[in-house]
Parts: sequence; C-alpha cells; structure tokens
Amino acid sequence: MTSETFIIPLPDARYLVYAPLRRTAFVANGSMVNSIAAIQAGRFDGSGANDRALVRLLEELGLVGGQPDDCPGTVLTGPPRPVEVTLLLTTACNLRCAYCYAAAGDTPRQRMPLEVALKGIAFVLANAIDLGAPAITVNYHGGGEPTANWSVMTRSFAFARDEASAAGIDAIGAAATNGVLKDHQIDWIIANLDGGITVSFDGLPEVHDRYRVTARGGGSSGRVMRTIRRLDDAGYGYGIRLTVTRDHIAQLPASIAFICAQFGPARIQVEPAYRLGRWSEAPSADTAEFLAAFREAQRVAGGYGRSIDYSAARSGLMTNHFCGVSLDNFCLSPAGNVTACYEAFSEAGELADVFFYGRAGPGSGYVFDEGTLEGLRHRAVQFLPWCQGCFAKWDCAGDCYYKALATDRTGEYRGSERCHLTRELTRDQILGRILDSGGVLWHEPPVPLARGNRNGG
Repeated sequence: MTSETFIIPLPDARYLVYAPLRRTAFVANGSMVNSIAAIQAGRFDGSGANDRALVRLLEELGLVGGQPDDCPGTVLTGPPRPVEVTLLLTTACNLRCAYCYAAAGDTPRQRMPLEVALKGIAFVLANAIDLGAPAITVNYHGGGEPTANWSVMTRSFAFARDEASAAGIDAIGAAATNGVLKDHQIDWIIANLDGGITVSFDGLPEVHDRYRVTARGGGSSGRVMRTIRRLDDAGYGYGIRLTVTRDHIAQLPASIAFICAQFGPARIQVEPAYRLGRWSEAPSADTAEFLAAFREAQRVAGGYGRSIDYSAARSGLMTNHFCGVSLDNFCLSPAGNVTACYEAFSEAGELADVFFYGRAGPGSGYVFDEGTLEGLRHRAVQFLPWCQGCFAKWDCAGDCYYKALATDRTGEYRGSERCHLTRELTRDQILGRILDSGGVLWHEPPVPLARGNRNGG
C-alpha cells in the first residue's frame, strides 16, 4: 500500500474504503476488505482472479504500487509574521446568553483602547508589505459583543483601510456578533465589513429567546431577526451560527426550516453547546440524539437548496491544522497581549499559559515566547498520537484544541466528546460524495498540499 487507507464498517455488513489523501472512496464487501487488509499486512498472495482485478483497481487509484502519500505537513518556523489580526475588543455584552463560553457581562469589564488596536493593525500591515501579500484582514471578536466597543471598532477599521490603501493593498473586515444592533451599526457593517459577519441566531424565536436573553432578561430574537432582514435586503453576505443545547435537539430540524424559509444566509453553522463558561455544568449535547437531529436538519436544508455545516466535519479539506491556533493566529486581548485563540481571551483564564504567546514590544513590534509558540505550532494533527488511527484526521485535524482542553481538564490532548460526531458526519459526507459520483466510486485528483516549513501567518 502506498496510500494511507482506512476501512470503516457500515451498518449493512459492508465497508467504506477511504484513502483521504488520494481523494478516493468506495464501498466494499467483506471479501474485498479482507484482501485489502491482507495487502496492508503484507500477507497478500494475489492468486485469485478477483484479487488481480482488485489490485488493478487499487493501482489505478494510486493506493498500491505508486508514489507514497503527499501528507499535509505545514509547520511554521521563525518569528510570527501574520497578515491577519483578530481584535478582542471587549468583555462587555448586551446579552446574557445561557451558554456563553466567556460568561460575557459577568466577568470584569475590559475595553480595548484604540492604540492597542492600531498597533496590531500596523504590525500585520507591515508584514503584508514585506511579504507582498495582497491584503490584510481585521476580525472583530472577543469575550463579549465587539460592537459594544463601537468607537474603537469603527476608528480602527478606518485606520486599516486608509493605511492599507496608501500601501496599495486591501483591508478586509469581518466580525462575529449577537445581532442585537442599531440601525447605524448595521449600515456601517454593510458598508465596511466586506469579509462578512457571523450572526448568532438559534432559529425558532421561542428557542432563541430561551437561551439568548438581554441583560434585563428579555428575549432578543426580534432584534436579531430585524438585523438579519436588513442584511438580506442589502444583499450582504453573512452567516448564521446556531447553537444546540441538549433540550433543544429535537427542535433543530424545525429551527433550520425556519431559517431557510425566512432568511438567506450564505452559510449556516450548527454546533452543540459547549460546556464552557455559563454552560460548564450543563448536560452535554454531543449525543446520538444530536447526530440524528443534525442529519434530519441536513435533509430539511436540502429541501430548500441549502446545506448546514458542523465545524469538524469537512471531508476533502485535507489539512493538518483545525484552525489558526497552530498557524500563529494573532489575536489581541483588550490589554494588547497576543493569544492564539479568541476563546482564550483573558490573561486570567485557566488556559492562558497554553494560548497566550506574546505581548507588545517597543515601537511597532511584539515580543513572542518561543516555547509557548512552538507548543502551539506542534498542535498540528501529525503530532497528536490520539488522532493517528482516525480516518477523519486530515479533515478534522484534531478538532478545537481549546475546547478539548477546557472540557477534559487533564492538560493532555485525548480527543473530545465531539470525536464520534465528527467521524459519523465525515462518513456521511464521504458516502454523499460516492453517491454524487454515480454510487460506485468517488475519485478526484489530489489537491496540492502545503509541505515542509514556511515562515509567515
């Protein structure tokens, strides 16, 4: 075997044969799977007629007798040189969502000063100029609602646009928001953040209002839906993030139907509520019931010509990084310190020593902790023993490191409750590719993979 090939049992006594790095999959019976397993074990004699036909097929697909797999292997070296910054503007929030990972509004209030935002933007702009990058990206996120620090948000992005334009490059803006916005804020977002925004909205108003309440305890769905309708009217590209609690699982398909019938988001991301922040003691939603409801919701979305996403199931992506945590993510806390993860937003947080890797230095620079940085860079999936036997490893790439550590609390990466959901939904996607390819075999030319070491963001 010259390609990493996984044999995945299916419910009907058949098997899914999947070679992710060859972008190949097919369904096989027990006899064929036994022969493939014999090849993998080095004890295949190939004497039968069916065996010879199987070998020819595997040769054509590059699974045997070809060049070894070209595995994703990007690991950054040298000082970080990001061209994208995420500004964690504030811990203040106008909502008190029941499952907020940051417990926003309950923690000590912090607001990023304008000079912190401008320094971060100037740093990524200088990198972009040196690297010849066509654009910088400024994301607004944080341990609260970023629009609650409105002046710094608008003034910092005006600075980014002006300075980038003077340098002959673009400035792309994006944000995550709870959607409880004023008209002038919606107008500004539409006019300025051409990278899009993600709006937190849980579908059915009665579900949304149960969990996403205002600081005074009232429902927020009316305000959020008004924002979304204004975005639709403007033809603005936005996404919806829908969070599912354990007691909301049964209503997920109806929530997706409501969104698809009422609104036009470019994407809909569905995630089970994480046991973090205010929700740390709640029952897990990473269950078989969630899986069944997600599959039904997919069918509902398909009826509207839409699809829904789950962050760790992304068959065909082929990467060794789940997110930018292991790729020098450059996020600035309100105090101006550098963290690799927007969820690790506080220097006082339990996992701050894992994710905070830098601080402001003299002039326009930053000082980075090389040991912490190297630890983060080596969260790529090829360095995670727990993941090595998993068929989804080049798609999921180890899932969210912060959530895994925050919920496991052992300090050692051992996967997460989400692993079963990820494998099941990834398997669904692979089977869907086979079906779309005629129902027998899915095979596409491998995508070019980044390899070796590179310096940059």
